[in-house]
Amino acid sequence: MSGTGGNPKADSIGIQKQVAALSDPDIDTRHAAISALKMIGEPAVRPLVRALADAEDNDRRWYAAIALSRIGESAVVPLIMAMETNPSREFRKYAAAALGEIGAPAVDSLVDALASDDRELRGFLSQALCRIGKPAVEQLTRRLDDPDETIRHCVTLTLWQMGGNGLAEVVKKVKEDNTS
Repeated sequence: MSGTGGNPKADSIGIQKQVAALSDPDIDTRHAAISALKMIGEPAVRPLVRALADAEDNDRRWYAAIALSRIGESAVVPLIMAMETNPSREFRKYAAAALGEIGAPAVDSLVDALASDDRELRGFLSQALCRIGKPAVEQLTRRLDDPDETIRHCVTLTLWQMGGNGLAEVVKKVKEDNTS
């Protein structure tokens, strides 16, 4: 139970019980399961990613995504890796929503993943970055000169989609390029 804060529910059976409770008809039971999974933390990430992938409906996907977002940073890389191998649009949509809710800790990994050859995946990663919003702008702006052409294009489009602060950074970059 190292890394679980001594949480007795962090064993495999306890985690599976909490993941299963995300489908309970009682909303209080679902909310309690989210709280318990957040407390368990990293050991619950892979079972939650599997639950998100195997979910039979959007309600179950929603609760798995919420639990992953509450766990936070330790869910970022496993979620992105799962998005790379699972082409299901529904899975990717909810995984991107979870990553967007995780926020700033997800930005660098999301931008790095934009190098993918999978155009649809890049769209979901960009949506997650847009959902993060202003906390992502600085890190995205730094990547406008990335050596990887795909990342440069995706970063530019993502900043453009963000509007406001993101758009201002794209315009500033274009002006700089035109004066050099």
